[in-house]
Amino acid sequence: MISDRVLVVNAGSSSLKLTVLDGHNHRVAGTTVERWQGAGHVEPIADFLEGCEEISAVGHRVVHGGPRFAGPVVLDPEVVEYLASITDLAPLHQPRAVAGIREVSRLLDVPEVAAFDTAFHATLSPAARTYALPREWNHRWHLRRYGFHGLSHAWAVRRAANLVGRPLDELRIVSCHLGAGASLAAVRAGRSVDTTMGFTPLAGLVMATRSGSIDPGLVTWLLERGSLDVNTLTAALEQESGLRGLSGTSGDLREVLSGRARGDPDCALAFDVYVHTLVREIGAMAASAGGLDVLVFTGGVGEHSAQVRAAAAERLSHLGVVLDAGANDAARADAIIGGETSTASTVVVTAAEDVEIARLVREVLGAGV
Repeated sequence: MISDRVLVVNAGSSSLKLTVLDGHNHRVAGTTVERWQGAGHVEPIADFLEGCEEISAVGHRVVHGGPRFAGPVVLDPEVVEYLASITDLAPLHQPRAVAGIREVSRLLDVPEVAAFDTAFHATLSPAARTYALPREWNHRWHLRRYGFHGLSHAWAVRRAANLVGRPLDELRIVSCHLGAGASLAAVRAGRSVDTTMGFTPLAGLVMATRSGSIDPGLVTWLLERGSLDVNTLTAALEQESGLRGLSGTSGDLREVLSGRARGDPDCALAFDVYVHTLVREIGAMAASAGGLDVLVFTGGVGEHSAQVRAAAAERLSHLGVVLDAGANDAARADAIIGGETSTASTVVVTAAEDVEIARLVREVLGAGV
């Protein structure tokens, strides 16, 4: 009898999550490998698989599909080589994803599927995805807004529609994936129509250690007059900015909130900048969606920080967002937290990228998985 278990491999920039889901997409096994070394670090994967029952297929989270892939794809050597060739589009994540694919392929002889974070945003219109750069540049280097966190957004909007009891194709949704990395998606009738991240995951919201969108003229000024080279500036924007750069903490929001509660002015400013940017971009996404029926919070911060949700909602009443303070404070999993006077529903959705990836694997491979 063919197993219906799918192994989901989620290789992050420093960790590796392995999850096995059964035919009902229930998690039956899983582990997280902290400080995973990537290529050559096969032992944790081998140890995990040794204790698993038969697996029929594997789904890999891959951050970037480049200009070639707008949906999940069955992996073969040529596809893997292409994914390795676009490492410069997501240098922190792509090499780890490729390493995970190669390691698992050596250990298992089953079909494998790549599911892309960029794919959900392949539905962006030309107006939404095109940068106002010389057209020769856009064509030569495939410059465009790709968007990220698509697997999380795709799950979040479907689950949100289920929670509010309305068909997804009727809804205008702003999905807020707030974690160490953060992005918003404007979703109309289940399709992404706008997003805050762009050609790289550095754009958009203030994040734990990433700056989010800044004036490109500021970047060129720093290169020309700030005595900074490209590598130093890139590292600072990716790893030393955002909440970390503003507050002097590690960038973990919990540390920022703790410092703010103690009266630390840097932490207070960091929180204010974070929320200001979040509110501004939610407004922009609502405009792109043509209105707001549902506001969704997901990701580590989105799920667990009632303070961030409350601070954002307080400034979004003009969009019909009003929270039930008690429901917001009590939310620990999937929950509706909107107040009675709200005209837009607000929900918290537990992130489930592994479930979304398993769904895509079954969709691509068909019956028997």
